[in-house]
Amino acid sequence: MNFRREVKMMLDDVLHLEGRAAAYDDVTPLLGSVPELDSMAVIALIAAIEERFQCTVEDDEIDGAVFATFGSLLSFVRGKAGVLET
Repeated sequence: MNFRREVKMMLDDVLHLEGRAAAYDDVTPLLGSVPELDSMAVIALIAAIEERFQCTVEDDEIDGAVFATFGSLLSFVRGKAGVLET
C-alpha cells in the first residue's frame, strides 16, 4: 500500500478537494491553509483514518500538530498503521 497516495486520496475524498491534494508534499500546510479543513472536517478525517487504515484514534492523540502539514498527517497515519516508510 502506498500510504502517501492513500492519504492524499483520503484528503481529496473527505474534503472534496477535486484532485488538489495530488500536488501536496510533506511541507504543504493544511490546518489554517486549506479552507475546507475546518473542525467538522477534522472529525470526518479522523473517522476516515480509522476506517481506511483499520485503527483507533484516541482523543488525546489529536492536536493541531497532527494536521499542521501533509507530512505531519502522513507521519501520524503511518504511525497508527504501524508503517515506517512507503
